[in-house]
Amino acid sequence: MSVFSLFVHLVERFADLLEPLFHASAAAAAIIGFTALVRLLVHPLSRAAARGQKARAALQPRIAELRGKHARDPEKLQRAVLELHAEEKVSPLSGCLPSLLQAPAFLLLYYVFSHSTIGGETNGLLTHQLLDAPLGDRWTDALAAGGMFGGAGLVYLALFAVVAAVATFGYRHSRRTMAANAATVGEGTPGLGAVTKVMPFLSFFTLVTVAVVPLAAALYVVTSTAWSVVERAALYR
Repeated sequence: MSVFSLFVHLVERFADLLEPLFHASAAAAAIIGFTALVRLLVHPLSRAAARGQKARAALQPRIAELRGKHARDPEKLQRAVLELHAEEKVSPLSGCLPSLLQAPAFLLLYYVFSHSTIGGETNGLLTHQLLDAPLGDRWTDALAAGGMFGGAGLVYLALFAVVAAVATFGYRHSRRTMAANAATVGEGTPGLGAVTKVMPFLSFFTLVTVAVVPLAAALYVVTSTAWSVVERAALYR
């Protein structure tokens, strides 16, 4: 049995357990539960990333001294800052690991809900829906079926509203966090200065993702993004 077939089997079994509560939307609820499980497994790494960011903030006075010492030699300043990070065992890129480890789960969902057959058998998950929206359809399918305000279209409008609210909250929190740590992460690591400027806007790209991927994968993205925003607010308060 392939990993895709095994995943389909597990989601179907989980959906059967949830059916008394969620009825026809049980598979959608199972995907949200699967997302929560993935985020729980990754949470220790998120906590480690938060500790790393706080450690980088604690290095700010020493980095300021290095900037003054090597103001006329940017390359030497860069090497000195990287050496300081290595000496204190602080990685400037540690915050990327939790996101990278979630990618396989998203790709798994995307593959499963983009194929009508899995392991030579009919993909039964494609028969499930979230209210009036099939889990294997995309926003364009919802628009073609009933328009923006049809049954499936309204499901997507609700998802877009949730994403917009979560993204706005995440944007404000990220701007405060990045501004507080800009002096620490902006020096000595190529490209990080630009990354810190772009980071607060990344949550809004979720709107595009939700519009173009199968609904099941969109549910994963929305749930994971909401989890990330709440988690960051708690860990970086």
